[in-house]
Amino acid sequence: MDFTQLRAFITVAQEGNLTRAAEKLHLTQPAVSLQIKSLQRSLDLQLFTRTPSGMALSTDGARLLPLAERVLASIADLRQAAAAMHSTVTGNLAIGTILDPEFTRLGAVLKLLVESFPQLSTELLHGMSGWVLQQIRAGRLDVGYYLGVPGKEFHCQTLTSFTYNVVAPRGWRSRVIGRDWPELARLPWVWTPPESAHNRMLSKVFSQYKATPNKVALVDQEPSMLDLVKSGVGLCLVRESTALKEAHLHGLVIADQVSLLTELTFICLARRKNEPAIAAIFSLLKTVWGN
Repeated sequence: MDFTQLRAFITVAQEGNLTRAAEKLHLTQPAVSLQIKSLQRSLDLQLFTRTPSGMALSTDGARLLPLAERVLASIADLRQAAAAMHSTVTGNLAIGTILDPEFTRLGAVLKLLVESFPQLSTELLHGMSGWVLQQIRAGRLDVGYYLGVPGKEFHCQTLTSFTYNVVAPRGWRSRVIGRDWPELARLPWVWTPPESAHNRMLSKVFSQYKATPNKVALVDQEPSMLDLVKSGVGLCLVRESTALKEAHLHGLVIADQVSLLTELTFICLARRKNEPAIAAIFSLLKTVWGN
């Protein structure tokens, strides 16, 4: 098996016809046919069946096609990353950070960036998710971490998906267990500024239920939010891993009927995604995160 065989397999599957596939690959029809036969022989599988109009994928071929497409896409990513490493990337890259460095794998990203592009300097600015997006839009940041998927003006790479839970003070079990969003809205809430992903997610879900949350405090840092919850002030939204930890260590109660799923993404302005420094860090993210 080689990559030319995989490319021929994918192209014939897309075109459904050997002649059209050969034209697209700039090869002769016998050459493409030979590549398909060689691939089938190496896999010991029949990938196509002949039809009056050309070639149709067999059941085995249909199952293997997505895997073949992923292999070729990975090769393309590898070549792109290697090409970027051969070029000299210089200048300064302003990166917006959120949450904690361990969760965003910031250290691993920066280590690989320094090793791969030693002439590129970086500047880190920390804030809330919405603030990072605003700064990138304004040109004060080049790239940054974000929670959720931004608008079409941004280029976005999803790093991971994760869950947020609602946590309540110790002793509030009867007030939150079995309760839905409208019921929880009536309880006291530790709220966050508009630039926060917490605000964005909670405002959306409460709007869907036409519920108005009872906001009793406004803070902009997760540790401060948790301190207020531990003090018995009200509910707040935290990452699932943090909720489980705080429930174990301090007896905080996790609401069992509600949760919110979001994505950790890395973004830049779409019109800037091919700038050398920006393309460089995006290529390294795939190595660090494995996607």
